[in-house]
Amino acid sequence: MKENSLANFVYSEIRKKILANQLTGGTRLAENTWANKLEVSRVAVREALIRLSGEGLVEFGERGGCFVRSITSEDVKEIKDLREILEIGALRLLFKYRDKEIIREMEQICDDFASMIEKGYYSGACEADVKFHETLIRGAKSSRLANIYTNSNIPLFHFKLSSSSQVDDYAETSIEHRRIVECLKNNDLEAASQTLLQHLDRGEKLMLELLPLEN
Repeated sequence: MKENSLANFVYSEIRKKILANQLTGGTRLAENTWANKLEVSRVAVREALIRLSGEGLVEFGERGGCFVRSITSEDVKEIKDLREILEIGALRLLFKYRDKEIIREMEQICDDFASMIEKGYYSGACEADVKFHETLIRGAKSSRLANIYTNSNIPLFHFKLSSSSQVDDYAETSIEHRRIVECLKNNDLEAASQTLLQHLDRGEKLMLELLPLEN
């Protein structure tokens, strides 16, 4: 595989873990560690980190080293506002098309999410959460909207589990995801929109409460 393809592979792997909060703010990203883990060269890792830095997901320290960028309260508020604009808009288009395959896929993601929570596999649940919202966007059948969403690097409202309230958040997320799918099957856009807004508002509140613990 060519070096630029390897760099893209490393970029995708690290980006995915950052957006699913498997790599949290302040985590050091050592070139040697990732090169060995992904079986690529340090050059490929370095190129991927430079690209992620340009997108604001990581930052290089003054004394060297690369770290996952810590999220701030202002970031949380901006992320929530951006997600509301993009996802509510996508939801309207999703209801316009009501693609049966997309609906089945979202149902399966809900099942996977619930199964992972039951087994205590929270990192996998975070990935399923990301996939649910990406599928919602894809169901809008707008390549430009999908590109904006992807390029915005929108992280979901999850930190590493450290309290019972966060476990409860996963349970609430499962309920809200299923409610959105049921509204989609019943063609109830208003109820789905209210559920999604509630989901985003709750996520913002939880993130703001947890920021002092994480930063």
